[in-house]
Amino acid sequence: MSEPPDAEEALPGGNMGGAVRVGLTVRRPADVWSPTIQRLLRHLREQGLRWVPQPLGTDERGRDNVSYLPGVVPQYPLPDWVWTQDVLNDAGTYLAKLHQVSRNFDTTGAVWQLPAHQPAEVICHNDFAPYNMVFTGQRLTGVIDWDTASPGPRAWDLAYLAYRLVPLTDPDNGDAISSDRPERARRLRLLCDAYGHGLQPAEVLAVAVQRLHDLAAFIEARADQGQDHLRSHVELYRRDATWITARAANRDLRGP
Repeated sequence: MSEPPDAEEALPGGNMGGAVRVGLTVRRPADVWSPTIQRLLRHLREQGLRWVPQPLGTDERGRDNVSYLPGVVPQYPLPDWVWTQDVLNDAGTYLAKLHQVSRNFDTTGAVWQLPAHQPAEVICHNDFAPYNMVFTGQRLTGVIDWDTASPGPRAWDLAYLAYRLVPLTDPDNGDAISSDRPERARRLRLLCDAYGHGLQPAEVLAVAVQRLHDLAAFIEARADQGQDHLRSHVELYRRDATWITARAANRDLRGP
């Protein structure tokens, strides 16, 4: 008698949906970019990044199939330990490693869900944030949800990570920790130092504004196509972009 198939468990978090856990794997609807993402994950793992999911092709139903990374994936409201300096340092270091080993990824024939941004220095995750990080013992051990990866500048990814983890948000954004501007300037400097490669807070702030306006336009388009539950995020991103612009102009988030 054959063994019963593993039950499917919907995974929490995310607004695009569709991911389910099946045993030690994660399945989601495949699309035209799925083969490129599978190839990217294979490249990253071959380059030593064992903290990304193992690509497993497609399952019997044609769904995209990757390995399940065990651990805790924090959801909003984020637990206090996500805001520790260890997490900030780990996140910056992991992002730098991703970018470094992605530089020689062969993009011939690649199809991306999100457009590339210039200069295309590296492959960006494009959603490198706590809700896509896997933790073991409150230390970062994995990064998931690679479907929106695409080529872009280093600062494009780092700016979004800073937005989520410094954080760079209007005080009314309930997703962020309550902290004053000197503390946010300090954390932004620490994140830039952990990432390295010469990126400075002023550049990250400027790109964060562009990144949030780009994200707002993307989400608005999705909402207009029927995913109306996303619409509330549009104004939130634009309000945060306005807050960053004002703080950058006053130079009070750049730090020493």
